[in-house]
Amino acid sequence: MTSDTTAEVLALGKRWAEAEQRADTAVLDDLAVEDFRLVGPLGFVLDKAQWLERYRTGALDTRSLTWDEVEVRDFGAAAITIGRHTQQATYAGRSADGQFRIMHVFVRDGADSRWRLASIQFSQLAAAAQAAGPPGGPDRASAAS
Repeated sequence: MTSDTTAEVLALGKRWAEAEQRADTAVLDDLAVEDFRLVGPLGFVLDKAQWLERYRTGALDTRSLTWDEVEVRDFGAAAITIGRHTQQATYAGRSADGQFRIMHVFVRDGADSRWRLASIQFSQLAAAAQAAGPPGGPDRASAAS
């Protein structure tokens, strides 16, 4: 992995997080490819228009968003990040606060081959799951020996 790719993808991710928090649909629209998809923590899938519409209508109000613990994996024309997404938000007037494991897929797109966002997938982080560690991970392996 190149340090250039890591820096570029992390900078793009930072712009994404800031735009989500500001409900800046113009920036989000520019950052994402036309065939963008979001997979939510409950399994729903949004296309780009639906993803942006949540902000345009005011249905989603993100008061704070932190994107951290980010690992970048470089695959040449694609890069994947896995990190933690913590938000304070409401959707349609109901709390949407939470902490999620989040994966972004970034691709080089267009004539200038700039990095753009192709997909986001959320998984809910439950407090008990965080404390226990990953299933079959190092904690389980050491307990079994």
